Amino acid sequence: MGTDQHVSTAEPQQSSSDEPETALETARRQLARARSNLEIDDAIHERLRYPRAVHEVTVPLERDDGSVDVFTGYRAQHDSVRGPYKGGLRYHPEVTRDECVGLAMWMTWKCAVMDIPFGGAKGGVVVDPKSLSADEKERLTRRFMQEIRGVIGPTKDIPAPDMGTDPQTMAWLMDAYSMQEGETIPGVVTGKPPAIGGSKGRERAPGRSVAIVTRKTCEYFDYPLSETTVAVQGFGSVGANAARLLDEWGADVVAVSDVNGGIYDPDGLEVGAIPSHDEEPEAVTRYAEETDVSRLSNDELLELDVDVLVPAAVGNVLTEDNAAAVDADLVVEGANGPTTFAADAILEEREIPVVPDILANAGGVTVSYFEWLQDINRRRWSLERVHEELDSEMVTAWNAVREEVEQRDVTWRDGAYVVALSRIAEAHDIRGLWP
Repeated sequence: MGTDQHVSTAEPQQSSSDEPETALETARRQLARARSNLEIDDAIHERLRYPRAVHEVTVPLERDDGSVDVFTGYRAQHDSVRGPYKGGLRYHPEVTRDECVGLAMWMTWKCAVMDIPFGGAKGGVVVDPKSLSADEKERLTRRFMQEIRGVIGPTKDIPAPDMGTDPQTMAWLMDAYSMQEGETIPGVVTGKPPAIGGSKGRERAPGRSVAIVTRKTCEYFDYPLSETTVAVQGFGSVGANAARLLDEWGADVVAVSDVNGGIYDPDGLEVGAIPSHDEEPEAVTRYAEETDVSRLSNDELLELDVDVLVPAAVGNVLTEDNAAAVDADLVVEGANGPTTFAADAILEEREIPVVPDILANAGGVTVSYFEWLQDINRRRWSLERVHEELDSEMVTAWNAVREEVEQRDVTWRDGAYVVALSRIAEAHDIRGLWP
């Protein structure tokens, strides 16, 4: 059975200079910087530096050959002052407690930027999903849900897909929870297949929001999309869908990459002809072998001379070591935490705007909110309505951030944090602290 780890006030260990910055370190530094732009009560700021709870569980799994392995799982719950906890579950060998806490903090800000009545959470299992058969993944998922069932629920904490998980994983989670509760409860997770209460448009939503925000920001800086070049690192669900939509809207997507490397064509790639990593793993490099496009590494892609760079793969790819070599005019974050705090400072000094993840890729949690509403109300939305609602919510949030950027003369990240923290701080101030 799982054990609840009560929150201590100990700081996470500082990464050494040759180690990547942790998500928690970055999140806390960003919070401290954002606080300088707002008058937030010291007590509220201190509370927001720590999660409400971190649940650590052991997950035994019977392998197909009859052997048993035991894995560690986490669910970090950061803040629920505005509503139930919300955030993804990832299966990845490098999942850690601090990573989950840092990502949960970002989810809190993301929901507040979008003005969604959720708080932030994140979790996962320390496992390489590629090492699991389909049956093993199902057994692991159902057992993990059983271990965290006491802290999960449609009005408590609502998981969603993340790295290494997908709609089928969410279906298993929902079924395991519902079987134990004795009734079908589709609202316990989002990102499910539509056949069991999932929302149309959910899988493509993060990429769609990246594209929407890119288009709005390009318009703001007077970059006509028809004359805009874009490089996208990561051709998974977020990067591929963003690239395809931007291509459809007239932009020239000149470079994309997967885990094995990237491809580049200054005249623009036919991104619609390249399968995403989810559709066909490692298809980008295979596409390069069948065409005349140039090959380049993921690091080289980040330094291309383009109008817009979209890091949409993993965290910590823009660092102190390479930020000075970034040659894009605009960075739009598709992944969670792709820019370290040090890199952010370098890009700011170089006057390269960075539109943060908590705004740009918030389409996922926004359509998850739509899915939750559909499940609670037992009503289905058409894909057209989902797109219309998402487009409207993204533009509204972008405008709220833009107003802060202009009025306070701050960066786009600082503007997003001002929007988020002002809403969260107001809620904490009104609700008060339980004595």
